[in-house]
Parts: sequence; structure tokens; C-alpha cells
Amino acid sequence: MSDHSARDEAVERFAGTNGAYYREAFRKIGERRGFVPSFNIAAALLGPVWLGGRRLWSAFWPFLIADLLAVVLIAFALAGGAGTEQGARAERLEALAAARLSEARAANDKDAASSIAKSLTRSAAALEQAAKEARQAAEDARSGASLIVALGGGLFIAARLAAGVLANHLAERRFREWRLEADARKAGFSLPHAAGAAILLAVFEPIIAIHFGDRTLFDAFPSDPAWNSSAAAWLDRAIGAISSAVAPAANALTRTINAMLGLMEAILTETPWPVVMAVILAIAWQLAGFRVFLLTFVAISYLAILGYWEKSMQTVALLGTAALISIAIGIPLGVLCGYNRRLAAVVRPLLDFMQTMPAFVYLIPVIALFGIGKPSGIIATVIFGIPPVVRLTALGIASVPASVREAAVAFGASRRFILFKVDLPTAAPSIMAGISQTILMCLSMVVIAALIGAKGLGEDVLHALQYAAQGQGLLAGLAILLCAIVLDRVVQGRQAR
Repeated sequence: MSDHSARDEAVERFAGTNGAYYREAFRKIGERRGFVPSFNIAAALLGPVWLGGRRLWSAFWPFLIADLLAVVLIAFALAGGAGTEQGARAERLEALAAARLSEARAANDKDAASSIAKSLTRSAAALEQAAKEARQAAEDARSGASLIVALGGGLFIAARLAAGVLANHLAERRFREWRLEADARKAGFSLPHAAGAAILLAVFEPIIAIHFGDRTLFDAFPSDPAWNSSAAAWLDRAIGAISSAVAPAANALTRTINAMLGLMEAILTETPWPVVMAVILAIAWQLAGFRVFLLTFVAISYLAILGYWEKSMQTVALLGTAALISIAIGIPLGVLCGYNRRLAAVVRPLLDFMQTMPAFVYLIPVIALFGIGKPSGIIATVIFGIPPVVRLTALGIASVPASVREAAVAFGASRRFILFKVDLPTAAPSIMAGISQTILMCLSMVVIAALIGAKGLGEDVLHALQYAAQGQGLLAGLAILLCAIVLDRVVQGRQAR
């Protein structure tokens, strides 16, 4: 049997129905390079149903969402669009204006010169004007409903045309995968899967239409407010019990952090400023070169001239304490995760949680356990800043070539020698990138830490937000930015040259 005959027979087994059509379509696609124009009428008519029947799930979900979005637009427009809410608002304002006008007339009948009568008259006129504007907005919104209907219809038609154009190419790619895998379950047209796709459309589209017809039906999920109250009360009791249980350890940790922070602040703020400036500039030149030295000189000049020197040193002390704790915990943990995949699988979700949970959320248990003040700000900063150094250290250790370790073992190297002389030096660029990211993420927490009593530049930004002092906020924000840039360049060292 020739190769063409075998392929045609395979196409017919794969297609299941209308094999001759797919045999010809696949032949045209296979003979040419690039995109070959093709149109599948069944896919264009059935859309997601055809894609589900062919088990083309990567295309099924986008086209299903496009169909449902088109139905949402059409139903929204036919139900009045945004004009429905605007109309309801106009009716409320008109009723309120009528009531206020009645009160104004009554007050005018008693004493037209009284302040109450004048105030009610002005209020009635203002409400009447607002009602007119709301009514006009509702009319404008209803006039645009036809455009939304056209947009929804255009989206539906475009999605179905795209399905027809892409269907044969998607099926041909699935056919090639099927020939390599020889999986009989992927061949033919699956009626159960097509029926499932049709059921999804048959359920979701009426729900959308009913919702826009009667917006009170599916307006809110039928939840019980008592569940929220019960869960919150249980969490309050749990946090209180944990706080009481860990109070001795929390107090010890707080004292340790206060001692570290106090020492660092004393070094940076009590030492004469010319000495601190000279040391910072020397470190920048030695580690990162002349360009970073100039950048550091400009940044320090900005901080000093505008009066941010002391607060910037407080910020650096806060940042340094949090960064040191993060690095001291993160690098060993990252090394262990790089060597142990099971530990990495356990630690990874915790790191995801620490990075994705909004900082304002985990400030609540931190305050409950450690109170308000600088230690709580440092602990919250550590929680937010430790994931990058753990992730990148683990990545660097796991990326060390096995051949390098094998060569060290062949020369009789011990595990300690391999760790300190092979793995860590090889993974150093990744580890340094993690340290840099951790420092920057710790610095990004200075404003949030200021909310719970931490001092520094974040306090100025917070005050600017509270009193709408735009200029002061921008100046303090620029100071934080310069600190971040300088720290990043110095940590990168020679790579920043």
C-alpha cells in the first residue's frame, strides 16, 4: 500500500464522518507552506459545538467565550443597556425634585423671604436640573443600544467565520498528533462531547437573557450574611488564642528585631553625615564602578539638600534589617529547595501565597501578634520580600550542570566542598539576582510599613496622601526611587558597569 493510500485511510479513520472532505482538505494543507485558505461550513455553523465534538479544547473555550460575550452584548443592549440604570436614577431624582418643590411652595406660602424657603427653592431647582441631565444621559445611552447590538452581532459572526477558517487547520494539526500518539480516543466526531458543548450553550445563553430581562434574578449570589459573621468571629477567636500562645516568642522576636534595627539606625544616623556619605560613595565605587559612583553622588545630594537624609537613613536601616533577615532565611531555604524537589513542592505554594496575598491583608495578623511599630513593619516586609531570594536561589542550585558536580565528585570532593566551591559559585548570578529583587521588594514596602508605625521616607509619602500634598509626595517618592536604584546598582556590582 502506498504512503498516500495509507494516509488517506488514516484520515478517514480519524475524521469518522465526511472522510472524503477532510482527506482533500488535509491534502491541500499538507502540500503548501504557510496558511492555506480553507473554510469548514459545519464548524462555522456549529461553532463551539463542532470544536467540542472534535475535542479541540484549546480552541473550544475561546470560541465559547466569544459566543457568550456576543450574547451578553446583545441582551444588554436589548434590555436598555446603561440607559436602564440612568432612567431609574432619573426617576428617583424627578420624584425627589417634585417632593422638594412641594416643600418649597409650602415654605414660600408661609414666608417667602425666609432662609428655609430660599434653601428649599434652590435645592428643588438643583434636583430638577440633575433629573433633566440624568434623563438626557438615559436617552443617550438608549440611542447607543443599536451600536452595542451591532457590536455583539459582529462579534458573533466574526467568531463563527474565524471558526470556519481555522477549523480544518486545527483538525489537521490534531490529525498529525493522533498519528504520532495512535490514541483511538481522539479520532472521529464525539457526539457526547458535542452534546456537552451544546448543553453549555443551551444553559448559559438563556441565563444571560433572563438576567438582563429581570436583573434581580441573578443579581447577587444567594449567600447568608450570618456565614460571614460566624467565620469572622471564629477567626477573631483563633487569632486571639494564637496571639496568647505565642506571646513569649513574639516578645522575644520583637526585642531581637528592635535591637538589630536600633544598632543599624544608630550607625547610620548617629555617625557624622560626612563619614556616612564618604563610606557609601566608596562602597559604590569599589563594588560597581565610576558610573554608579556618580549616580550615588547625585542621589545622596538630592536626599541631603531636600532634607531627607535622616529619614532616608532610617529607611535604609529598616530595609537593611528586613533584607538581612530575608537573605539569612531565604538563601539556606533556597539551597534546600534546589536539592530537594519534595521540599520545593511544599515551599512553592507558600511562596505563591506570600507574594500574591495583598500586604494589607497579612498586616492584620502581624499587628495582632506583634503589635504596632517598627518590628511589625519589618516582619511584614520580610514576608513580602523573602520569596524572590528563595525562588532564584533554588533555581540557581537546580540549574547547576550535573557534569560539573560529577567532575568534582570524580576528584574526591566532599559534599561541603561541592556546596561552597561548586554549586554556590555556579549559582551566584541567580542568587545575586534574588538578593537584588528581595531588596527592591523590601523597599517597596516602606509606605505600607509606615501605616503601622515604621518611620522613614514612607511616613512622608503617607502624610502627603493624607493631606493631598502632591508636591511633597512626589519629592518623597522620588527619594525612595533613588534609594532603590542606588541599592540595586550597588548590589549588582560589576554587572552594573
